[in-house]
Amino acid sequence: MSPATTTRRPARSKAAARPGRTTRRRVLKVDHNKRWRPNSRRGGTCGYTLDGKTCSKRGAHYCEPRADKVVKFFAELLIHPAGALANTRFELAPWQEHEIIRPLFGEVHWSDQWGCYVRRYTRATIVMARKNGKSALLSGIALYMLVGDGEESAEVYGAAANTRQAGKVFEPAVKMMRKSPILAARLTHIKNARRLVDEKTGSHYEVIPSDADNELGHSPHCFILDEVLSQPDATLWDAMVTGAGARTQPLMLAITTETKDGASFGADMIDEADRVMEDPARAPHHFAFVRKMPRTVDDLERLWRLFPARPELPVSTDPWDEANWSWPNPALGSFLSVQALREDAAEARNDRSKENSFLQFRLNQRVSQVTRWLSMDLWNARVGEVAPTPDWIRAKLQGQRCWGGLDLSSKLDLTAFALVFPGGEVLWRFWLPESVVEDLDTHTNGRLSEWVAEGWITATDGDTIDYDRIYDDIAADHKDFRIVDITYDKWSGEPVRQAIVKRTRLKMLESDTTYLRMTGPMGELMRRLKADELSHFGNPVAQWMADVVEKKSPRDDPDRQRPVKPDREKTGKRIDGIPALLFALDGAMRGMPKPSVYESQGMAL
Repeated sequence: MSPATTTRRPARSKAAARPGRTTRRRVLKVDHNKRWRPNSRRGGTCGYTLDGKTCSKRGAHYCEPRADKVVKFFAELLIHPAGALANTRFELAPWQEHEIIRPLFGEVHWSDQWGCYVRRYTRATIVMARKNGKSALLSGIALYMLVGDGEESAEVYGAAANTRQAGKVFEPAVKMMRKSPILAARLTHIKNARRLVDEKTGSHYEVIPSDADNELGHSPHCFILDEVLSQPDATLWDAMVTGAGARTQPLMLAITTETKDGASFGADMIDEADRVMEDPARAPHHFAFVRKMPRTVDDLERLWRLFPARPELPVSTDPWDEANWSWPNPALGSFLSVQALREDAAEARNDRSKENSFLQFRLNQRVSQVTRWLSMDLWNARVGEVAPTPDWIRAKLQGQRCWGGLDLSSKLDLTAFALVFPGGEVLWRFWLPESVVEDLDTHTNGRLSEWVAEGWITATDGDTIDYDRIYDDIAADHKDFRIVDITYDKWSGEPVRQAIVKRTRLKMLESDTTYLRMTGPMGELMRRLKADELSHFGNPVAQWMADVVEKKSPRDDPDRQRPVKPDREKTGKRIDGIPALLFALDGAMRGMPKPSVYESQGMAL
């Protein structure tokens, strides 16, 4: 049964099929020179040569001969160890070659420290559904990093939840080595130690346990972490990353399927890869390849924006539509059986207990109720004019009507106040105790102190929030703008409401962050972002919060949603400015209060 004749189960969201797509051609066209890269011209002519081909570029660039070397290493030295392609040359599939191997190994930049061109990517995160050939691909990468990368005394390590799981990458590498006369003559397999040794360069590749306490003395040239979702925390990853500092061009590679635990190391790593895919400038050293079945219409439209010309993109959010399976399964139809997915889908539809496993492992979809919410490509496109200072924005909007939203946190943390204007402009105020600044600096690479110094955040003296300063600033805004009303979180407390009303006479309306109260404002915010009806002026604090905010939706009704506050102590994440914005939007959606009958008819005497 072809995708065109598949009986369609109604989608779980309101997503319609993508218009203008009647065929699904699997033609992959990639212009590697158009990939985003830092605008750097440092360094002379590259000059890297392979088989008579010399790279004449300079600065940050795609070096085709370097990428060719890795592709040829696979095709000329490696043999598929198992599966349908067993005992055939390892010729990379188009998506493996052009979307992973060539950009990962071909992108270079000039290193002042080493005085030469080195690989740009030192981190890589690959996220795709299971059974898409990741073990064989990782085995090939490990062998190349061991003998083909020109690194003396290279240390290559593989780890997973346990040595048995890590062996699923190591054992295929051993089989490839044995099937290759050149590698078999060069490498020695020490079976009991699970180690491959290259005596020529003094290099080795071995499996290590998932116990970072014993792994602090390594200096990895390459570290491969398989199934990140199985790691309890970032300890092992951090130990390896910090140990690679003395290497010229190390590669820390993590590969995984989506997790079901939204509050985990695996989820954080996957979400970060998602963000880097949206905005490569966020981390130019981080390579991200993320293929997931979208859960919501917003997720689907985000993919269409990021990859507008890709024929294998999902056409809806229906997990049972075969037309949607190719994106999370790039090997589908080649060395991944379509029939196998059909059988799994049939079982999942007939047995609800198997549905989550199908969604997570076959469609690479997070089955947790908590997921990332805002797409940063949309957020960054709605800056409007970039404000050099907070006061610059306020001067431009003085005297205009607006609606307020207040998210007052505990006395020991950050509080946010947002104003939304009829033209879509948004202003924020943020307050926090001075004692919190140092801790949040560690989670923002020192940016929070800069935001305080520049006036984007007000740090009050002492260990607790200064409520009087909050009341004074809101009263000042009431003088500068025509605030219609302020919607506030009822958990802020009655004394806060009374104090603000006493000083300003403003109307205060109670709200909360339940599904009932948040679904409407969250939908309105997304509508405004898509329609270009919102301007946040590049507020750096609000951007930080928009980047980490998550939403929670019931599995049976993804259209209901509410923001989720992360574990502040463990992650350092803060989202207070987003609920404040949602409260303000709630007020703007209500509009102006109805006029009093006395205003229109006068008072009868």
